Amino acid sequence: MNTIVTENLNKSVKGKVILDQINLSLQSGNVYGFVGKNGSGKTMLFRVICGLVRPTSGNVYVNEKELYKEKNFRPNIGVVIENGGLYPEFTGLKNLQFLAKVNNKIGLSEIKDAILRVGPDPEDKRIVKKYSLGMRQRLTIAQAIMEKPDIILLDEPTNGLDESGIQLFHQLIKEEVERGALIAIASHSKEEISLLCTHRYTMKNGRVHEGE
Repeated sequence: MNTIVTENLNKSVKGKVILDQINLSLQSGNVYGFVGKNGSGKTMLFRVICGLVRPTSGNVYVNEKELYKEKNFRPNIGVVIENGGLYPEFTGLKNLQFLAKVNNKIGLSEIKDAILRVGPDPEDKRIVKKYSLGMRQRLTIAQAIMEKPDIILLDEPTNGLDESGIQLFHQLIKEEVERGALIAIASHSKEEISLLCTHRYTMKNGRVHEGE
């Protein structure tokens, strides 16, 4: 069972409250949707949960281990965050090979399989700088799933995707849930959240409200 628990989670930046007393209990077998306008706190919540940004106060537990407190704890989380880092002068395959070296858990076949699951040709020789927005988004999704993480956090994952890309993404979500991953999706689109998610939350002014 994969779990995320937050207790009284707060984040402020230069005196401005971004996250306000967030308490969540999420577990695998479900897809959690967070809908809200730009600036509502969705992206910051995901950044805090995955370990990119330390909260001002409160606690985050990933699979019952406390994030930011336990030394050498690196949660097994795949992430799509808006404006995610890709190297524009590398091909898509080389980008993922480079990123895979961080954990050194997978080889070339797993990387190519992840790219194929979201549509592009792994042997495409174009550099990422020449990719369309949709192609870059597909590659970012491939990066998030390639190591078969316990938890997958997806911030505006269908941004730039065409209809075929969205269909592949929906199938991927179904497969990852069946594999046992805990999935959370942030979007400004209520329709997308309703289609994909088993549990829905609304974010407004840094607060989380269950339902829509």
